[in-house]
Amino acid sequence: MHIMSACLAGCHCRYDGKAVQEDHQDLLKKGEAIPACPEQLGGLSTPRNPAEIVGGDGFDVLDGKARVMDNQGNDVTEQFIAGAQQALRLAKKAGVTKAILKENSPSCGSTYLYDGSFTGKKVKGMGVTAALFARNGIEVSSEHSL
Repeated sequence: MHIMSACLAGCHCRYDGKAVQEDHQDLLKKGEAIPACPEQLGGLSTPRNPAEIVGGDGFDVLDGKARVMDNQGNDVTEQFIAGAQQALRLAKKAGVTKAILKENSPSCGSTYLYDGSFTGKKVKGMGVTAALFARNGIEVSSEHSL
């Protein structure tokens, strides 16, 4: 069983209120995946201000060494951690072993993230949810692996 970023499943839950252009509903239709949006699960609205991890990656956020900030300077770290924890609870209840997550997201990025400068520059690293999944034995990959 897989868990996937809800925006990849066609849900309009991204920060800008949109879904990802390519729809990846095939796993859902086969009953092999469940969608989840960690940012919404953490209590953030849609649409919402874009956010990036400042000072590290998702592992650093979980360890209290980095923060998630939106482009208006609001600290949304608590919501990102809460959403990651809720997504992990859902994944465990569903017997999930693999996650397919939206690359570059501060929640779901599996290989790359924006660097926290809001300039479009990317760095290697995992988002908060991806890092929590990895720490709990869930294999994490991006939508590019489909």
